[in-house]
Amino acid sequence: MSTNSVEHASFTIERVFKATPEQVFHAFADPAAHHRWFVNADGWPVTEYSHDFRVGGRESGRFSKDGKTFYYNDTIYLDIVENRRIISAYTMAENDRRISASVATVDIQPHGAGARIVFTEQAAFLDGLDQVAYRRQGWEELIAALAVELGEAAAAA
Repeated sequence: MSTNSVEHASFTIERVFKATPEQVFHAFADPAAHHRWFVNADGWPVTEYSHDFRVGGRESGRFSKDGKTFYYNDTIYLDIVENRRIISAYTMAENDRRISASVATVDIQPHGAGARIVFTEQAAFLDGLDQVAYRRQGWEELIAALAVELGEAAAAA
């Protein structure tokens, strides 16, 4: 892609958990749980992080694998329905240059005695600096880390 380009893409990831919808929601809402599976999932050093889980609240973090290239996430929570739904909008930047803007939805559905999550992201990838394959892989890894937080392995839906 060339400078000043935009590529629109979306993807959906579905997973079934033995954990209840309440337990899944708690893993997103509780700062300590969220920090374990979301912030520390890839083991990259985190230079700053905040998590204000409420409608209108913000989550942001700056992290780097090598201490040279820094990534910055800035999220705002648009809609939260306890134990059922989380909708956020977020941007990602690399070394303070924006690489994407997204709307992400976590739909938590009862599934037998457990829960099914349907994660959908609609994104604009900017100037060829990011792409849907990278983002999807990142979220698949995060959802696998969520499974570990919940004490289980996620099974594909």
